[in-house]
This record gives sequence, C-alpha cells and structure tokens, in this order.
Amino acid sequence: MSLRSAVLVAGFVLAALNLRPAIAGVSPLLDEIMGDVGLSPAGGGAITTVMVVCLGVFGSVAPVLARRIGLDRTLLAGLLVIACGVTLRGLDGAPMLYLGSALAATAIAVMNVSMPGVVKQHFPTRINVMTGVYVSAVVAGAAIASAAVIPVERLTGFSWRGVTALLAVPALLGALLWLPQALRAQPPQPSGPRPFRTVLRSRVTWYVTALMGLQSLTFYVVLAWLPTIFMERGVPAEQAGYLLSLTNLVQVAASLAVPVLAGRRASQVPYVVASGVLTVLGYLGVLLAPTTLPWLWMIVLGLGQGASFALALLIIALRPADPAAVTALSAVAQSVGYVIAALGPLLFGYLRELSGGWNVPLTVALGVLAVQIVVGWFAGRPATLGPGRP
Repeated sequence: MSLRSAVLVAGFVLAALNLRPAIAGVSPLLDEIMGDVGLSPAGGGAITTVMVVCLGVFGSVAPVLARRIGLDRTLLAGLLVIACGVTLRGLDGAPMLYLGSALAATAIAVMNVSMPGVVKQHFPTRINVMTGVYVSAVVAGAAIASAAVIPVERLTGFSWRGVTALLAVPALLGALLWLPQALRAQPPQPSGPRPFRTVLRSRVTWYVTALMGLQSLTFYVVLAWLPTIFMERGVPAEQAGYLLSLTNLVQVAASLAVPVLAGRRASQVPYVVASGVLTVLGYLGVLLAPTTLPWLWMIVLGLGQGASFALALLIIALRPADPAAVTALSAVAQSVGYVIAALGPLLFGYLRELSGGWNVPLTVALGVLAVQIVVGWFAGRPATLGPGRP
C-alpha cells in the first residue's frame, strides 16, 4: 500500500470513529452533568433527544454541501464542526450545553449521510470491505467512548467539561489526516436531473429507508432500556451494564464481517433475513428467559443488530449508480430513519408505563422486527438507482 493510500484509509477510519463518541460519551457522565448544570431528569434526557433529532433533521444538508464543495470537503467540515460542538458544550450554562450538543450532532448527521458516498467514490471496487471497516469503526467508537469517559475523568482529574472537550482531539486528528483528500481537486458532479428526484421516485428508496429506520428503532430501544429491563428482572446493576457492553462488542465483529460476505452477492436478502431473525431471537430471550443465559441472548442480539446496521448501510452504498445518488439515498434513508428511531425509546417507555411491565413493549418490538424482515427482503433484492438503471 502506498503512503497516499495509507493516509486515505487512516483518515477514513478515524472519521468513522468520530461518528458516535459525542453522543455515547454523554450517558456515563449524565448524573454529573445534571448536578453541575442544574438540570432535571427530563432536562438531562433532552441532551440525547436533541442529538438524535438533529441526526434525523439535518442529514438532508449533506447532498447540498456535497454538490457545492464535494464529499471530501464536506467530511472535513463535519470533523471540524464536531470539534467545535464538543468544546462549546463544555462551556458554562445549559444553553451552551444544548447548543454544543446540537452542533456536534448536526455535523455527525452530515457525515453519516456522506460516508456511503465517500465509500463509493474512493473505494468503488471494495465497497463491501470498506463498508464493513467503516461500520465496525462507528460501533467501536461508541463502545470506546462509553467505556472510557469515566476512567479518563479519574485519570486526568478533569470535570465532565474537560472530558467532553477532549473528544475534540480525535476529531481534529481525523481532520488533519483527511486534509490531503480535501485539498485535492474534487470529482466533477454528474450533470442531468438532481439525484434526489430519481431517488425519491424509486420504491427501492422507501424499502431501504424503512429498513434503516426500523433497525435503528430497535437498536436505540436496547441502548436506552436494556439495563433497566435486566435490573427489574433481578439482575444486578453492574452485571446489567456488562451485558449491554457485551452486545455492543459483538456488534463490532458482526458489522465488520457481514458486509464483506454480503457484498459479494447480487442479492443481500439471505443476510438481511438472517440478521432480522437473530435479532428476534435475542429479543425473545430477553422477554421469556432474561436471567437464563443472558450472555447468550446478548451475543445473539449483538450479531443480529450489528449485521442489520451494516447491511442497511451496505445496501445504501450498493444500489445507486454513482456517489451523488448514494449521498441522496443516504440522506433520505438516514434522515427519515433517525426520526423513526427517536420515537422508539419514547414509545417503549410509554408502553412500559401503561402496561406496568416489559412484556407488552417487548412484544411490540417483536412486531416491529417482523416488519423489518419483510421490508428488508424487498430492500435486499438486486436493483440499481440512478443512470443506467433497468
């Protein structure tokens, strides 16, 4: 591998690693943040809510930026804005906390949408491999941030403000490594109809969007409520946290391996269906026997959810004919998808409150997964969006 290629891959991986720490790093510090800033539990929860909403609302900005300044410069701008956002939210006062969080999440939304197009542009013959690399880096970034913020706080003696500001360091390092790509002449944008028009008219777009949204919904439900479910079934709090970490770690392996295998085939249907079935089995384990081999259910759940996320992004990169169309499809699928996902934890908690237990919410989640498998079957079939489509 040449030096230029090595810098390209390193910058790409580091950019992917920055797509979740600004969000995942909040939860372990939330009690300290609430006490310091004077927030109620609702106000503390609103930090993550604001960020997830921004992921859905502002992803549509990415195709506009990519068309004007190019995908590489859009990605560079996103890394710089993440650094600004996490630094800003460490300043004094609740307004700065929310504003900085929203700014970082907006940059992440733009980068989320841009990354499949970057894969198509820079690695057109290795889409499956590089999608696996980038998705596993995203998942690993979340796992590292949630696990490391408290030890870093103790090691450095910083408050939560200093620790959250340290998240600017990997973003700035990623920007430095990506700078050579941004300084090069950008590929010309395709002429003809804007990709959004083609993408919005295709049924494939809405199958992919539904797959992205539903798998994200069940993922954020697990992220928000899984430890609570285990603790209410008698599992100690520390063990409940370890179980959530286990399922997240398994997702890293699944998201790295599955795109490599699925990308070699014209149809991803078998993989999409299998990942949905694994997720169903994981949810069934939590519903029917949460204290019997809970580690097994977490492994099965992690395999299913990691593979589902990776397959959704792989399909986004594979279906369109060019990077501009990939970015347009990614914008639609991820913007709508994250809005759907933001409703999941809220709906799950509401059902828990109405029913007085977890059986009804978990049963509803199984129904959502059944729909995910059906739309995934349609999304996974061979198709081409954009110029030269059948």
